[in-house]
Amino acid sequence: MAPISFEFQAAPVGRARLGRLATPHGVIDTPQFMPVGTQATVKSLTPGDLRAAGTQIILGNAYHLSLRPGHERIAQLGGLHRFMGWNGPILTDSGGFQVFSLAHLGSVDDDGVTFASHLDGSPHRLTPERAVEIQEALGGDIAMAFDQLVDPGRPPADVERALDRTHAWAARCLAARRRPDQALFGIIQGGVDAELRRRSARTIAALPFDGIAIGGLSVGESKAEMAATLDVVAEELSGDRRVRYLMGVGSPADFFVAVERGVDLFDCVLPTRVARNGQVWTDAGRLNLRNARFAADPAPIDPECACEACRNHSRAYLAHLFRAEELLAYRLASLHNVTYTLDLMRRLRAALADGSYASLRKVVTEQYASTGAGSGKPPITDR
Repeated sequence: MAPISFEFQAAPVGRARLGRLATPHGVIDTPQFMPVGTQATVKSLTPGDLRAAGTQIILGNAYHLSLRPGHERIAQLGGLHRFMGWNGPILTDSGGFQVFSLAHLGSVDDDGVTFASHLDGSPHRLTPERAVEIQEALGGDIAMAFDQLVDPGRPPADVERALDRTHAWAARCLAARRRPDQALFGIIQGGVDAELRRRSARTIAALPFDGIAIGGLSVGESKAEMAATLDVVAEELSGDRRVRYLMGVGSPADFFVAVERGVDLFDCVLPTRVARNGQVWTDAGRLNLRNARFAADPAPIDPECACEACRNHSRAYLAHLFRAEELLAYRLASLHNVTYTLDLMRRLRAALADGSYASLRKVVTEQYASTGAGSGKPPITDR
């Protein structure tokens, strides 16, 4: 019996899909956004906050959790769900992004990656087999294959070499898996080169993964390059009925670009990262609560939002908290942005179903189209 099941119906916009993804810890409506809980916590938010915001699935990071507190310890304490007090679905990243972001601390070879910990400099070795072992110990519902991400601006030979490693590592991850209750997703790479992306999509789709991820985007390419790359992948996967996950993308405008090209899942630290800097999201655009104009503003962040921050507090109060560097500022702004993002996904699904998609897309993209595709990737300590 498969660890997950995915049912979808075509939506009347491009290659968009409406779906339901069933996992051992619950059902996920798609398209859907996954808040990022790198260190077994979505920064400043409790599991209760996440449930109140409408969160259906969160993401954890195998690299970071293997270093601190250690995946063995988490397993001894009952697994990641129990450890962090979250009883919903969890997807764990394999550590492939750290191969990219920690390049200055390590070296890559065909077998895996050797690197020094960013915490204390201790030496570590990460291979496809080790990445699977760590994620199985954590016990998430969905694990990711170990891949090699490189800057798409690197020489073509470097991008192709990383692609070949990603494909070899994908097969090794499949051979290493042991848990029948945990899904495993393969990752398509290839930078912004159309032929490499086609080759990668065909290779990963031919392997018996439970789902397919699209990696290597939102790392500095233009919005046009991201859209073109997603077009290539969507065409190659047109007959594939597995769930699709676009990694590291979290700008409101980018959701529409990707959903129209068949993407079902997203993750990104962007909503909480910008919140900690005082930036909150609304359909009227971004508001920077550190600006002086909000110091005496009695209105809520967004009168249409039902989050705790908008129900109970004014922009003036949030502006005061940020100026005073009170910790509550980070929680309330993060809770609002996560709630806004998840509500946007709900509205997006409803709009695909009732025919109002074009209207919603216009409202959101007019306010957020200036957010670059490369804005979603965080520093290594965030992810």
